[in-house]
Amino acid sequence: MALIILDRDGVINQDSDDFIKSLEEWIPIPGSIEAIARLSRAGHQVAIATNQSGLGRGYFQLSDLDEMHRYLLDLVEAQGGSIDHIAYCPHAPDAGCGCRKPLAGLIEQIESALGVSAKGCYLVGDSLRDLQAGVSKGALPVLVMTGKGVRTLAKGDPLLKQARIYDNLDSFTSALLAKECF
Repeated sequence: MALIILDRDGVINQDSDDFIKSLEEWIPIPGSIEAIARLSRAGHQVAIATNQSGLGRGYFQLSDLDEMHRYLLDLVEAQGGSIDHIAYCPHAPDAGCGCRKPLAGLIEQIESALGVSAKGCYLVGDSLRDLQAGVSKGALPVLVMTGKGVRTLAKGDPLLKQARIYDNLDSFTSALLAKECF
């Protein structure tokens, strides 16, 4: 079973520079829930690696994050799929933790929880820090143009030359399942 690691905000749900602080603000990007379910039904392990510094900054509580993630899991399950693990960094940027992307701590948590290596898996993100975290563990970078994807691409970072680029999670999923990428 191949592992696929997804960022959350900007890949699965709409992103906000003001943070996604509640279930009411958590709005799926069209096609993303179905894409996750399709990946799962096709035999892929799906994991999420997400920075959630709003916790460390006091913008929302762990119960709010749990509610958003439970809703996400329920939506995917209603489509016949599953998410195997959700890893999140609750720390503010200046906390000096090892789990905040672009560091690899969240990827390592996923590897440990699922008993698999991220080497050679796909990591789908909308920011350079997502891709950096994945590449540091040998993952193959995929950039989507939702969320911060357009701004990320405009930066022209050399890492982007390694990345496959798709409009959104749904288009990546369609290409992967049709064996058209990588």
